Amino acid sequence: MTNSAQPSEAGPEHPLDPLTAREIRQAAALLRRDRGVGESWRIASIELREPAKEALAALEVLGSGQVAGREALAVCWDRADGQAYRAVVSLTGDAVTAWEHLPGQQPNMTVDEWHECDQMLRGEPALVDALARRGITDMSLVLTDMWAYGAALVPERYRGLRLGWCDVWHRGSEDGNPYAHHVTGLHPVVDLNRMTLLELEEGGEDFAPADVRGEYLPKLIGQPLREVAPLEIRQPSGAGFSLEGRLLRWQDWELRLGFNHREGLVLHQVGFRDAGRLRPVAHRLSFAEMVVPYRDASPDHYRRTAFDIGEWGLGFMTTSLALGCDCLGEISYLDAVVHDSRGEPRTISNAICVHEEDSGVLWKHVDERAGAEVRRARRLVVSFHVTVANYEYLIYWRFYQDGNIECEVRATGILVTSHTGAAGSVGSVGSVGSVGSAPSSGTLVDQGTYAPFHQHFIVARLDLDVDGPGNTVYAVDSVPARAGGNDPYGLGLALASTPLRTEADGQQDYDWNTQRGWKIVNDNVRNGLGTSVGYKLVPSGMFPPLLDRSSPAFRRAEVIGHTLWVTPYHPDERWPCGDFPTQSEQDAGLPVWTAQDRSIENTDIVLWYVFGLHHIPRPEDWPVMPADIVSFWLKPFGFFDRNPALDLPPSH
Repeated sequence: MTNSAQPSEAGPEHPLDPLTAREIRQAAALLRRDRGVGESWRIASIELREPAKEALAALEVLGSGQVAGREALAVCWDRADGQAYRAVVSLTGDAVTAWEHLPGQQPNMTVDEWHECDQMLRGEPALVDALARRGITDMSLVLTDMWAYGAALVPERYRGLRLGWCDVWHRGSEDGNPYAHHVTGLHPVVDLNRMTLLELEEGGEDFAPADVRGEYLPKLIGQPLREVAPLEIRQPSGAGFSLEGRLLRWQDWELRLGFNHREGLVLHQVGFRDAGRLRPVAHRLSFAEMVVPYRDASPDHYRRTAFDIGEWGLGFMTTSLALGCDCLGEISYLDAVVHDSRGEPRTISNAICVHEEDSGVLWKHVDERAGAEVRRARRLVVSFHVTVANYEYLIYWRFYQDGNIECEVRATGILVTSHTGAAGSVGSVGSVGSVGSAPSSGTLVDQGTYAPFHQHFIVARLDLDVDGPGNTVYAVDSVPARAGGNDPYGLGLALASTPLRTEADGQQDYDWNTQRGWKIVNDNVRNGLGTSVGYKLVPSGMFPPLLDRSSPAFRRAEVIGHTLWVTPYHPDERWPCGDFPTQSEQDAGLPVWTAQDRSIENTDIVLWYVFGLHHIPRPEDWPVMPADIVSFWLKPFGFFDRNPALDLPPSH
């Protein structure tokens, strides 16, 4: 087993390699030197300004860890006046080359603000007194969890401030689960620039039950652990993939591994080598937004809509992976580098895991003469894990030997809960809203404790280049035949393929009745059968927003109103809910761009696929949630002339 983390100070080897620690320090230093970004400022983000597609081929690798034309994109703001700016920093030119004022915008929240807010509040006399009245006196056991506001919910008296609201939790012991004990009805509101308490909302005394069973650590749960036999995964000849810098090769796949503060893992230049030729499949694959509206209008939850990517950043929240726990087998790890709000780099060791997995039988047939022919499948997995306060998201990109790509998300962690005065026991959850149950917008998961219903909308940004950039998306519906004529029994099934020609056409909804999918086709390239080459987006985990279109939560995230959006590629169109969803009022991304109704036919296109989890909590999700799993596939459809995995050898 291997553990080959990449040194964080190594220089870039390719124009798409993420910024190194040295480059992040350089960018922060140039902001201080050229633009006076001093002690009163915070740096929200520093990331690689990726070269546009057409510029990539022309960029020269200079050697010795240098790449021509390296630029950083930075966002920062002055806490003294709240004004934000976006800068372009030339790293090879050692200068700030652009400085854009962003009036009225709030940059992403920072990890520093979260920790500073928690530290400040636990020493705040008003909160100390409020907790003492509830019998909580040990502030070392208290956790305050800060959330961002949507603009429509900011109190009028606080308009224009960088604002946070907080939950208050407390642990039952030093190592206890803080999310087991919500101080219901108590919410600090904080000015994040001055880091001061503006007000302490109190909704009555907390009625926390004494017998909540919310612990999950073995030493605290008070029950014996079951026996599990060891399971070892070995590859005596070593791993079957190669990793040269950030260039990953496996079987016939080739791709580059990127990373930034907002998206976390990014897959670049994904291609499949077919008959000796590397055929492009995707230019860039990533997650561009994650919207999590809680569907409970109570005082504890009505503000609770998270933009986990736009407000906080998957990269900032990425955690280190452990061999034998998070990953099994012959593992290669890559470190990632992010930064704090002063621009000081921070290395996340073992941030990205690369390994192979057995995947069952790939193909098989038993013939009475030839006997059994079976080929066992394996897949290459590239993954990273993210902890956003109480929730964990485990993200896996899987590449298969037959040309398939699967993207899987596992959601685990701890539910947000509140206390309820409803009498009764956990066994009464079947009659939601009745006597002895949770409120109508949640599930009773423990004694007097309920978890509100909520949704996780994930937006995958799929910049596909199927055998080149000239692609068209077809909506494909299965249509049953009517009985009659040559089909008296009504057995026929036909496919209706509708080309999406403009952005208005590209706003698509899944249709269960027709098993709708979407083919990304290159009509300029034909396979050996004379048909256009393509890949098919096979959806799953789709659900409607079930939100009033005039609600603040929907107006900030109109992207969740459709399963799929298709746009022409534009290098500046990266974030489906706008560049700055923190304290936003309206979705400034896809609804604005697609209002142009540009052509998306036979051009370089980007698909924005919306999927996720419609989470109706169960008692079995408590106190720590078994992973809830959702995925989608990109499958070759005429990309090859026949099964591309016929050349696999039998298993040893």
